[in-house]
Amino acid sequence: MTAINTNRAARTIKGAANHHRVKILLLLGQTPDLSVSELAEKLNINFRTASEHTKKLVASGLINKRYNHNFVTHQLTPLGEKMLIAIEQLNE
Repeated sequence: MTAINTNRAARTIKGAANHHRVKILLLLGQTPDLSVSELAEKLNINFRTASEHTKKLVASGLINKRYNHNFVTHQLTPLGEKMLIAIEQLNE
């Protein structure tokens, strides 16, 4: 059996353990490089809420920020892609 970093696993699972964060992962899986404003608009939530959720997703290693001058977009990390696959499998 492979050794599992239980702390990392828990941090990753907690990072996705919210319906808004799951929706953000789904959106970024379909359309990478969305800003917080775009995520907020697509999810019909306020900017501050979207910003807090993206911060938690970044901290858990599920999404990355990409900086282009004063504009920031987000995309899934390889770990985020794996989490999205797991989420989709849970929904089968």
